[in-house]
Amino acid sequence: MAQVERLSELLAFFGDPLEVQTLALLEKARACEEPEQAVRMVQEALDPLCLVMVQINPESRVKVLAGPAPKELVEQGWRTFLVKVQNEAGVTASLGVESPQGLPLPFAKQEKLDDRWLKAEMSAPRPLVPELSGLALEYRLISLYSRDAGARQAALAFHVGPGTRDIGFRDRVDLLFTCRPAVPVAFRVLDHDGSPTTACFTIRDAAGRVYPPQSKRLAPDFFFHPQIYRGDGETVSLPPGEYTIAATRGPEYLEEIKKVAVTGQMPPIEFKLARWIDPATKGWWSGDHHIHAAGCSHYHEPTQGVSPADMMRHCLGEDLKIGNVLTWGPCFDFQKRFFTGAVDERSKYPYLMRYDIEVSGFGSHKSGHLCLLNLKEQIYPGGDSSRHWPTLCLNTLKWAKKQGAVCGFPHTGWGLAVESRDLPNFDIPPYNGIGANEYIVDVAHEVPGPDGKPVPAVDFISALDTPPLWELNIWYHTLNCGFKTRLSGETDFPCIYDERVGMGRSYVKVDGRLDYAPWCEGIRQGRSYVSDGRSHLMGFAVDGLPVGEKGSELALSGGGPRTVRVSAQAAARLYEKRPATLGAMIQEGEEHHRRAEKTPGFGSTMAPGKPFWHLERARIGTGRKVPVEVIVNGVPVARKEILADGSVQDLAFDVKIDKSSWIALRIFPSSHTNPVFVTVDAKPIRVSRKSAEWCLNGVDRCWMQKKKFISAREMKEAVAAYEHAREVYRRIASECAGD
Repeated sequence: MAQVERLSELLAFFGDPLEVQTLALLEKARACEEPEQAVRMVQEALDPLCLVMVQINPESRVKVLAGPAPKELVEQGWRTFLVKVQNEAGVTASLGVESPQGLPLPFAKQEKLDDRWLKAEMSAPRPLVPELSGLALEYRLISLYSRDAGARQAALAFHVGPGTRDIGFRDRVDLLFTCRPAVPVAFRVLDHDGSPTTACFTIRDAAGRVYPPQSKRLAPDFFFHPQIYRGDGETVSLPPGEYTIAATRGPEYLEEIKKVAVTGQMPPIEFKLARWIDPATKGWWSGDHHIHAAGCSHYHEPTQGVSPADMMRHCLGEDLKIGNVLTWGPCFDFQKRFFTGAVDERSKYPYLMRYDIEVSGFGSHKSGHLCLLNLKEQIYPGGDSSRHWPTLCLNTLKWAKKQGAVCGFPHTGWGLAVESRDLPNFDIPPYNGIGANEYIVDVAHEVPGPDGKPVPAVDFISALDTPPLWELNIWYHTLNCGFKTRLSGETDFPCIYDERVGMGRSYVKVDGRLDYAPWCEGIRQGRSYVSDGRSHLMGFAVDGLPVGEKGSELALSGGGPRTVRVSAQAAARLYEKRPATLGAMIQEGEEHHRRAEKTPGFGSTMAPGKPFWHLERARIGTGRKVPVEVIVNGVPVARKEILADGSVQDLAFDVKIDKSSWIALRIFPSSHTNPVFVTVDAKPIRVSRKSAEWCLNGVDRCWMQKKKFISAREMKEAVAAYEHAREVYRRIASECAGD
């Protein structure tokens, strides 16, 4: 049953899910307490889907019979079938398949000069494994590619290693396939203003199968996506039939769904996309500073990751104005060739893509990864690859800041899990991960900038791809100490999230024409808000001072409490009713939290479940309203509820300030502005001694975890760096009044 469940999950992942009645029968088998009856029910459910039945006798000889599954293939495409394996020998070798009709590579380019028209592969991607389990009964996957259309015959022969073929050719079976012709279907894709564009398409047939089939996709279509991205005039090959095609273009767009009958010849299918909001018209440009073209869900073969053209297509299809593709450990030496120190030539204004670096998988990564943006040189001096970098984050930051780079810590929450669900809270995290760990040290440092003058070592920490409580808690505490690190939104595609680029975004205010360097500078200055794209907090200002201007610093004088006017334009869009699939995901995360709180020793240190940030989590009850909160020194002090119908609403709050403070807005957990820093009588922000002591304790905990990763040649510098941070926090604590 465990093997069958993995198989079912894999088919669903690849967009070829088992039918409802099949799943229902498997569920009954899972609940059955009589083993033999359960096995019969499994066979009743899955045997009709089997292309062949393989029997391995006690002597490990393989015999094959045709199965009952319809022998239908698709011209120039892949189809996946089940293979039933009755393993009387308990063999644990791999099940192999061969065919005299098999195509040599590259099979898609073969001339039709012989009878080789088929490609057959036993498929065992995770969570399956290539080897048989040794169980008496299991089901495997076989994928078949047809070069041709029409009726074609092929022989399939199976084995489990040398000497395992049965005598009398019983190890092979001849099958007659009907190969459905592929029809090139063209898309007419128009943006909301009528201009040609690229969009995101999800195509399913009447049985719910995804097209093109996911399991054998090559870039620019990714096998871990149900969607594809196509531009105006581009095509996709589909066999004749009925399809449902959903088109959209990122979270700022509405979804358009069409029912389409594909026939032998047909005109282009037209999609006219519609937006519900366009922050760029107000100067707020979306970007994702953390995208990868190699590693994680990307494949290592047949190429080492994917090309800049592939990544550009995905940014276009998600309406992501700035796409920052970070070269990191996997395929480093292949991907480093795409760095130019400038915007990539494949960019199509206003969609700009650039390659930079994430220190991950090498160097100082065990103390926290680093995103280094707007670099002039991508490789640390002393080598030409990733094997010679510093093991102390601060040393890497010194090198990058000397170039004028914008630097920060990604996936902030990893290593900062805590029991408390309060925000802010005073639990000391373990500092045992790859998030903003050494940040607690580096934020207390200044290093030489391009002109030799001291600048903050860290410009930002990241949000939207780890649990928000863990991300925001460390940020709030360091803001309470008077540091001015900014917040930036990211996806970490396709690692933490592989659904699409731009699931976490920064919306940066850029005056005039958009360019990459000013966008990064907007991150450094905090002229931005972060969002999942489903809610927006534009034009945030305090007493008329817009966030990110004049250092985001508002000076007040005169003593005594003061009232300041906080204003912004807010917008959010929820479906009137929570979508069933998303609702199940949100509910699962909430139940996960409740179970965690009842588990001794775990508490809410267990991640609440993805998506960590999503506007649905902000929905008030079953209605369509969400709260906009004013945050002063980490604590909500005012709140208004807005209708999440997509309209832009002007908001204003009057907030009392009695000491130097920082102020921000949030729709939790969907969007968050950067702060405006209000100084009263020129005094620095010193919110509480408890925040400073929390940071001081964090330095000690971080050192306990990270000192073993520091190289001997950097140990003296590391000791000094950590001690400097302690001294800074002790001084800040002494300057705080009261708790």
